[in-house]
Amino acid sequence: MDKIVTFGEIMLRLKPPGHERLLQQPRLEATFGGGEANVAVSVSLLGKQGVFVTAVPANPIGEAVITEMRRYGVETSRIQKRPGRLGVYYVENGAMQRPSTVVYDRDYSCISLVKPGDFDWKAIFAGDECCGGKARWFHVTGITPAVSAGAAEAAIEAAQTAQAAGVTVSIDLNYRKKLWNYGKKPPEVMRELTKHADVIIANEEDIQKCLGIEAKVDVTSGKLNTEVYRDLTAQVKKEFSTVSVVAVTLRESKSADQNGWSGALSGKTGFYLSQRYDLDDIVDRVGGGDSFSAGLIFGLLEFPRDEQYALNFAVAASALKHSIPGDFNLTTRDQVEALCKGDGSGRVQR
Repeated sequence: MDKIVTFGEIMLRLKPPGHERLLQQPRLEATFGGGEANVAVSVSLLGKQGVFVTAVPANPIGEAVITEMRRYGVETSRIQKRPGRLGVYYVENGAMQRPSTVVYDRDYSCISLVKPGDFDWKAIFAGDECCGGKARWFHVTGITPAVSAGAAEAAIEAAQTAQAAGVTVSIDLNYRKKLWNYGKKPPEVMRELTKHADVIIANEEDIQKCLGIEAKVDVTSGKLNTEVYRDLTAQVKKEFSTVSVVAVTLRESKSADQNGWSGALSGKTGFYLSQRYDLDDIVDRVGGGDSFSAGLIFGLLEFPRDEQYALNFAVAASALKHSIPGDFNLTTRDQVEALCKGDGSGRVQR
């Protein structure tokens, strides 16, 4: 079974019920989530072996994180328990013209205190008695390098080690304006990290803010010029010689409840546009990009000679995520493939 290693922060997610405003009433739903954790869960449910590497507090909250990841088949033996706290984020689901909002409370979390040398990446990628066989893939997002200088250096160390070991490296650029507070600008860090990548996943803002490559795109107009993405992805590959695949999520934001959803991919064999989905009653869009990343990783491993289908699989997987509350995409391969084949009726399966 292909082993996919991810590295990043998992947080406690607190959300008011339904579409209520934050603390509109004294009740919050508590779950877990975070970019790389979401990917580890999703690839495991799709049929690969997700391995999640992180640091959590040595207390019952940290134990609950490990239990939750194991629940979905994720390998957790490389999760470190250490002094500190688990980061928290509050999310308020938008509705109609009111956007969703996120508030972070993650300063001094365990993962923000890590530094190079804290994880034995050679052993993790090579496989040992803890983690099984050799890793096929390593995935990290731009969120981890934004958390702290130490986390950024640890992410670069991991990507360098993976590259040297012949492990495919993917980076979801995932620009988060609220997190880059420790003195370095995103391109200073992300361009260095991208030097070790084979696959880049992003939207147009991520590419502009993290890599400093400009694109003239208006995501609020409800319509997208896909030719812009052909040029944008080509520019990324031109500037970073190791990158062979650039995938871009295309979200047409009409309101908080209604989005058009598709993707583009500049791959080893050509430029592709995916099937498009009208997401008219979004339940929860948080984690949508992570479910795309997981679907793409699975697709490129499972269908290496069919980049078009790998892209369609990723977009279908992430379209389904928009119907599921919480960060995790609780969707199986069969369900994604059914949607790829055109079964989007939502009829009861008996």
